[in-house]
Amino acid sequence: MKTVTFTEFRNHASEFLDLVERGETVRVVRHGKPVAKIVPAGRTDRAPSWKLPGLRLIAPGTAIARAVLEERRSSR
Repeated sequence: MKTVTFTEFRNHASEFLDLVERGETVRVVRHGKPVAKIVPAGRTDRAPSWKLPGLRLIAPGTAIARAVLEERRSSR
């Protein structure tokens, strides 16, 4: 993790954002105290959880715990 002062970040923001794009984390400090941590954005190709389909109906005789575990595995 790279640590920079606020002034340094403000003056060279695009360079630090390039570092973040390449996967590095940048911590910004002001007066010696951390004020921000800039991390690479997570994967955005997955739909938000509220848009994902709900749990499928379970056939009689199937354990609920097993169905939940299978659903979790299939959504990864």
